[in-house]
Amino acid sequence: MGEQPIFTTRAHVFQIDPSTKKNWVPASKQAVTVSYFYDSTRNSYRIISVDGAKVIINSTITPNMTFTKTSQKFGQWADSRANTVFGLGFSSEQQLTKFAEKFQEVKEAAKLARDRSQEKIETSSNHSQESGRETPSSTRASSVNGTDDEKACHGGPADAHLKSENDKLKIALAQSSSNVKKWETELQTLRESNARLTSALQESAASVEHWKKQFSECKEENDQLRNKIEELEEQCNEINKEKERNAQLNRRLQELESELQDKELELEDLRKQGEIIPQLMTECESVSQKLQVAEKKNRDLEEKVRTLRTDVEESKQRQNSLKTELKNFLDVLDGKIDELHDFRQGLSKLGVDN
Repeated sequence: MGEQPIFTTRAHVFQIDPSTKKNWVPASKQAVTVSYFYDSTRNSYRIISVDGAKVIINSTITPNMTFTKTSQKFGQWADSRANTVFGLGFSSEQQLTKFAEKFQEVKEAAKLARDRSQEKIETSSNHSQESGRETPSSTRASSVNGTDDEKACHGGPADAHLKSENDKLKIALAQSSSNVKKWETELQTLRESNARLTSALQESAASVEHWKKQFSECKEENDQLRNKIEELEEQCNEINKEKERNAQLNRRLQELESELQDKELELEDLRKQGEIIPQLMTECESVSQKLQVAEKKNRDLEEKVRTLRTDVEESKQRQNSLKTELKNFLDVLDGKIDELHDFRQGLSKLGVDN
């Protein structure tokens, strides 16, 4: 019959990291089939799992093994022959419980099979000793009673019993030799498995070195990125400071616009006063003084405008939106200055006419 599956489930398979003996290494990318197999010819049990064409679990269950639940959905067992620890992650606690119960059941069956095998070996050994002791007596009986035909006539039942015992011993010896060959084959398989595990361990060590190198490179790159982030943060702080300076300039421009509006109101008052000719003569001196003050203020304003123009020229690259407002402001200011000059010339003409 060979090996037959007796229980099947699905789980994520892991193996202990051979270098650290602590971390779990995934043996499958997704959940795979994990099955218990029973070999009737060898009277043994195995847990087998295959991912595609790769055998990821081939563990023969012995009575000394123990399946341990480490969490609600994860369990593990150690296989000394494979020199590793297998771990299984299930999708539910019920599947883990069923697998653990089956493991205990198979473990008891393996223990029972081992005990029976030992009993058979002991029984075969005892029978061989008894047959060794009985053979001389049968020889003596043959010499006393005569030929084999006479022995068959006189001692038939005892000889038949000895013959059946000898046949059993022959069968036991044949099974023992067959088991020895199987054990030799299994030993060779274990040696090959150990060689593969040694090669895998060497590859894992090389892979660890490779990952260490990559980790070092990533760390250096991370440090460079961190420094670059700090530089960008400093640049952002400088940009924020520039924004604050631009906001201050905007507020200053609004204040100047408010002052210009006040001056326009004063000029409007002067126009109204200029319409009153009799009062102009008496107020001419005061108007002249006011004009001088206004001119002085205009000069101050012109100086301020020059300063603002310089500031605006310097801040053109930082804020393009101020360009249009500044141009409007300069146009209005030039117009007001022209109106002041025109108004002064008009007053002068009025003074000459009078």
